Amino acid sequence: MEKVYVFGHRNPDTDSVTAAITLAYLKRKQGLNAIPVILSSISKETSYALNYFKVKEPMFLNDVKLKVKDLDYSKGYMATTDISIYEAYKKMEQEGISKIPIVDKSKKILGIVGMKDIAEECLSGDYSKIDTYYKNILSAIEGEKILKYDNLIKGRLIIPGYRSTTFINEVALNENDILITGNRYSIIEYAVKSKVKLIVVTNNLEIKNEQLKLARANKVNIIRTKYSTLDTIKKFNFCNTVETILNTTKIHTINENEDLSTFISNAEKTKYTYYPIVDNEKRCLGIIKFANVGYHNRKKVILVDHNSYEQSAIGLNESEILEIVDHHNISNIGTTHPINFRNMPVGSTNTIIYQMYKENNIKIPKDMAGLMLSGILSDTLILNSPTTTNIDKDAVNNLARIAKVDYKKYGFDMLSYGTKLDGKTKEEILYTDFKKYPTDEGIIGLGQIYTTNIEDINSEKNEYIDMLNSITKINQFKFIALFVTDIIKNGTYVYFSDEAKEILEKAFNTEIEEGTYLPGILSRKMQILPSILDIMN
Repeated sequence: MEKVYVFGHRNPDTDSVTAAITLAYLKRKQGLNAIPVILSSISKETSYALNYFKVKEPMFLNDVKLKVKDLDYSKGYMATTDISIYEAYKKMEQEGISKIPIVDKSKKILGIVGMKDIAEECLSGDYSKIDTYYKNILSAIEGEKILKYDNLIKGRLIIPGYRSTTFINEVALNENDILITGNRYSIIEYAVKSKVKLIVVTNNLEIKNEQLKLARANKVNIIRTKYSTLDTIKKFNFCNTVETILNTTKIHTINENEDLSTFISNAEKTKYTYYPIVDNEKRCLGIIKFANVGYHNRKKVILVDHNSYEQSAIGLNESEILEIVDHHNISNIGTTHPINFRNMPVGSTNTIIYQMYKENNIKIPKDMAGLMLSGILSDTLILNSPTTTNIDKDAVNNLARIAKVDYKKYGFDMLSYGTKLDGKTKEEILYTDFKKYPTDEGIIGLGQIYTTNIEDINSEKNEYIDMLNSITKINQFKFIALFVTDIIKNGTYVYFSDEAKEILEKAFNTEIEEGTYLPGILSRKMQILPSILDIMN
């Protein structure tokens, strides 16, 4: 069953991660192969919730770009060096592909053979030079094994075109010669006595017993075919192994993990028709025709807790969005066809997911209830945020009962654990919950963290400000601000890059300095972002 990836925004908070897990569980119950994933590392707070309810951390997904391995290509299409030109031709004909990768025993590519190489061999190849295997000759001329002593058949091809006496007197045979002949018994006898490498008798010729006896004594290989001498000669050059016409120069392999966009860009420069596909060990997996490449087989995804390209997975525009569940303002994501878009003005994405469980009569297990509860308590600051609705409160009460926890105690313990800044760099603290927003004046970045001790930040205030200014300049933001919310005082301290001061003062209608305390300001979504956007847009 095809995978569907469920994920939150690029800097996942607890609501985002738990929403991906709980919605994926719901979708699996509805028959979808839904897999929760994260786009970067999780916070201490989220880790606390997952550990408390004994739920495994979702796997990391770097991006949702379409990869070469996602394309429809001829998997397993390749050949080894010991097959004949004839077998390679038949493989190409059957698959409708004019080239075939040639590999060694470990599937490493040695070269490539195409219809053009075969045509050139037919027109200008050395017909007298044979380098192949007994089995290849049997296959190409639909032969019958009479005597076999050697696997490798290598030598000079000779066609007796003279009268028998002339040939015997004029042509010296040796143990590396390969003879094709019809009912010319004297020549066959001469060849057997000369201990040639191989005799091919045509027209289903019956060989005399005395000649067979001598051939056994001299270990002469013999094959019989139904074809005439002329037809046998025409087919015989195709008995040679593909190694004899191997092209080792015009090969451009593509790694299966390469982005489709990169492949297309490179292919437009090299302009080859076919490209062998290899894995990370450079083993051949098959071949793809560039003309057949398209943006098919897109990764299927469901987004939670966000609906903007800036906050989502890299390569989202190359994926197929099936559904969005969010509680933020509607942003800039577009789709090519209608989808389920569930957006509600509630305090948490998990509140919406809780509603979806009830609507679909899906029983909520204890661990899923605990994760939904964690997401709601995190986003609403234990129901103290102005974003909190009666729907959130109802969900919390019911989920706490299923999860068998005191939500106030559990919520405070979870938030307190998450506010520990030990071992984190200043950049890691900024990006704990950081989001980008496009405005008329440029992109702004707003980070928010929670704390029970503002001195952890304030004691290094100048270093934080220097960092914010540096990141603003390097990444060409209009400005960056870090909002530090005190979960005990129910207010927020603000630190910002230099360009933000005037805008923040207008947004909050007060004089703003670095570290200014904004009482009652808790929600980025409801209180901080709208005030800033009203000024900037």
